Amino acid sequence: MEELIAPLGYAFFTKGLLVATLSGALLGLIGVYIVLRGMSYIGHGLSHSIFGGFAAVQLFAAQFYILGAGLWGVASALAINAVSRRSRVGADAAIGVITTASFALGVALFSKFGTSGPAFDNALFGSILGISVEQIIGLVAVSILTLTFVLMRYRALLFTTFDPHVAEVSGVNVRRLEAALMVVLSLAILATLTVIGVTLVAAMLVIPAVVARMLTDSFSRMLVISTIVGAASGVVGMYLSYFAGVPSGTMIVLVGAAVFLVVLAITGGRGLRKTAGMDHHSELVAAPAR
Repeated sequence: MEELIAPLGYAFFTKGLLVATLSGALLGLIGVYIVLRGMSYIGHGLSHSIFGGFAAVQLFAAQFYILGAGLWGVASALAINAVSRRSRVGADAAIGVITTASFALGVALFSKFGTSGPAFDNALFGSILGISVEQIIGLVAVSILTLTFVLMRYRALLFTTFDPHVAEVSGVNVRRLEAALMVVLSLAILATLTVIGVTLVAAMLVIPAVVARMLTDSFSRMLVISTIVGAASGVVGMYLSYFAGVPSGTMIVLVGAAVFLVVLAITGGRGLRKTAGMDHHSELVAAPAR
């Protein structure tokens, strides 16, 4: 117990523990919708796209890199949504083209002009111990926004996740709801980017949700379990990174992966191939929320 309590005496560790817990919970919550929609690749893509904005904005106004990267990420998400809906190009192809081009642009700008803001490695791999008070406030704000969005639009999101065509016929503005979800996802990725990093944030979007899917057939319980798994991975990962001397973002993902392997061994992957058969009917009312 003394060894577990000792790190709490350091302000940097306490701050990092709070940020890791919030980041894991946030990504776990929003990741459920991404996994069930078969869009796991979008987390990877958007994180790389935001990196491009992160690099580009610093060439003109380094102090506003968070705002610029956020606008860049939102624009990329809306572009992906628009391209995949209005053309024959599928969502995966749209993600591949838009986000990889943005990431390549970011790498080119960093290589050519360097940066006067956060270091290149911090953007790629995260720097949870160096996160500022402003970034913590931003993370809390995005977490509150995401939770509010999920609670207020719960039934509509549930309906469009499993049957978007019927949802649209029933009166749900699917296009607007999907665009709002992409905006929330972009903000969540941006808020956690400096915590976990471009290369790892996608993993924490997917792992908690997949673990929850193997443990339950209920959509509402999946949201709760995924959030808890994400938060727990953040807490345990922070402690292990402190004692092992490994970057915290990396350790958080490794803890999540270990949980996945344990649950996979116990359940045999039950539920992963039966997403469409989830017990969500009892959670829907005759007419979805609009």
